[in-house]
Amino acid sequence: MQGNAPTPDGQVADAVSGNWVDTYAPAFARPYLRLSRADRPIGTWLLLIPCWWGLALAMLSDGTPRWEDLWIAIGCAIGAFLMRGAGCTWNDITDREFDGKVERTRSRPIPSGQVSVRQAVFWMVLQCLLALVILLTFNRAAIAMGVLSLLPVTIYPFAKRFTWWPQAFLGLAFNWGALLAWTAHTGTVGWPAITLYLSGIAWTLFYDTIYAHQDAEDDELIGIKSTARLFGTDTARWLKYFLVGTVSLMGFAIVDAALPEASVLALVVALGGPWAMGWHMTWQLRGLDTEDNTKLLQLFRANRDTGLIPLIFLCVALLL
Repeated sequence: MQGNAPTPDGQVADAVSGNWVDTYAPAFARPYLRLSRADRPIGTWLLLIPCWWGLALAMLSDGTPRWEDLWIAIGCAIGAFLMRGAGCTWNDITDREFDGKVERTRSRPIPSGQVSVRQAVFWMVLQCLLALVILLTFNRAAIAMGVLSLLPVTIYPFAKRFTWWPQAFLGLAFNWGALLAWTAHTGTVGWPAITLYLSGIAWTLFYDTIYAHQDAEDDELIGIKSTARLFGTDTARWLKYFLVGTVSLMGFAIVDAALPEASVLALVVALGGPWAMGWHMTWQLRGLDTEDNTKLLQLFRANRDTGLIPLIFLCVALLL
C-alpha cells in the first residue's frame, strides 16, 4: 500500500512533539506504547476526568469524604491509563485497514508494520488484565460497572461503519467513569451520576466533533461516518447545542447531588464549575476553523483544561 511507510523513527504523525515515548522509552517498547497512545496523553485525561467528576460529586452528595476515596482517585488514574491503552489498541486492530488509507493515521504501529495484529491482541489483553487488578480493589457494584464498561468500548470502533454518530458511542465509553467512580464511593448508582454521565456525553460530542474534522476529507473517500461529516459547515451551531447540554446537565447533576446535604455556599461554588467550563468551550468555538487541522488539534487538546475546570470548583466546594 503506497504511502504507508512509517516516519524514520516510527513516530506517529499526530503525536505530541518531544513526547516521553519517542524520547525516553526503550526501543522495543515504543510500538506498544504508541498503540496505547501513551505518546498522546490527552485521551487518558479525557477518560480520567469524568471519573474524578463522579467521585467529587459523590463526596459532595453525602458529605463524607473518606481516606479510601484517595485510592479511588488514584486507582481511576491508573485504570484510565490502562483501559485507554487497551481501548486504543482494540480500535487500531479493528481499524487497521481504514488507518492505512488516512493520512493522519497511516503511521500508526499496525498499518506501518511496527506491530503485528497478534502482538497487538496480546498487548490489549495484558492491559485489560492489569486494569482488572485495579478494579477488583473497589466494591462489588463498582466492579460490575467496570465489567459493563467493556460493552461500549467493544462497540465503539464499529460505530463509524453504521451510524453518523460514532462520537456519541465514544461518549458512552469515555464517560463511564463518572458512573463507576460515583458507585465506588456510594455503593450504588444514583441519578446525579446518570445526569453527570449524560453531561459528559454532550461534552464528548463537542470535542470529538472538532477532532473528527481533521479526517473529514479522507473519511468521505473511504466511507467512514462522523458527526464532522454530518454537520459540515453547520458544525458551529451543533457545537453550541452540545455546549448548552454539557453545562445544563452538569448543573442539574450538581443541584441534585448537593441538596440537601451541602451548604448554600458549597452549592453556589460547585455550580461555578459548569459555568466556567461553558466559557472555556465558548472560547474554543470562537477559535474554530474546520479547515485548519493544526488549530483543530490544538482545540481538541485544550479540552483537558475544559474538564479540569469544574473539577476544581467541586473540590473547593467540598471544603466548604
